Amino acid sequence: MSESATTARAQILNGIRRSLRRGEISGAQRQAAEARLAEPPRGPVVARAQLAQPEKVALFCQWAETNNATVARVAASDVAAEVVSYLMRNNLPAQAAMAPSPQLADYDWVGQKMLSLRRGRGEAADQVSITGAFAGIAETGTLVMASGPEHPVTLNLLPDTHVVVVRESDIVSGYEDVWTRLRERYGKACMPRTINTLTGPSRTGDIEQAMELGAHGPRRMHIVVVHT
Repeated sequence: MSESATTARAQILNGIRRSLRRGEISGAQRQAAEARLAEPPRGPVVARAQLAQPEKVALFCQWAETNNATVARVAASDVAAEVVSYLMRNNLPAQAAMAPSPQLADYDWVGQKMLSLRRGRGEAADQVSITGAFAGIAETGTLVMASGPEHPVTLNLLPDTHVVVVRESDIVSGYEDVWTRLRERYGKACMPRTINTLTGPSRTGDIEQAMELGAHGPRRMHIVVVHT
């Protein structure tokens, strides 16, 4: 951790202590806190998602569609072709900003002559983005995105259409499984700066209680689930 980050952290913690009118904890309280951080307890488990992997994948797809996403289940060799087909079916431009992720590198993008790709962060002019996903959550049909150089957060938010490629093996039962995976993948000292959880396209019911898509992010989400 840099000196400036250490100083900022100390200032924040000191401010919290002042508001609580106490100093640093010590003794048994400190030991209990350190033990909890070392071995975080798991939260409640939702029974409906405690399934064998094939049923778990099916439940994820069911909930994703319930939440206004569209879903296609394909083999790895057909991922790029499915993306192009989706864009054509919906009269969308065959141009996309794609995450510069190794997770997407093995698919046959070169063979799709109609598709023009730019790898990098999302820009205001982008209409379509293509990303992978860190995980899918069966209990709610939610996608989990971990930010970083290989997955700029802007790709989740700026384009009107978000195409997400997720492997069946990355679909888990519930949220608690995601936190375990994150700790195992990154380690506690190197966690991603941002974790986004996306349940279908952006929507709001704030205006006259009528559901509107695309309120503060993509109005369309297409999920390509890859057989593994």
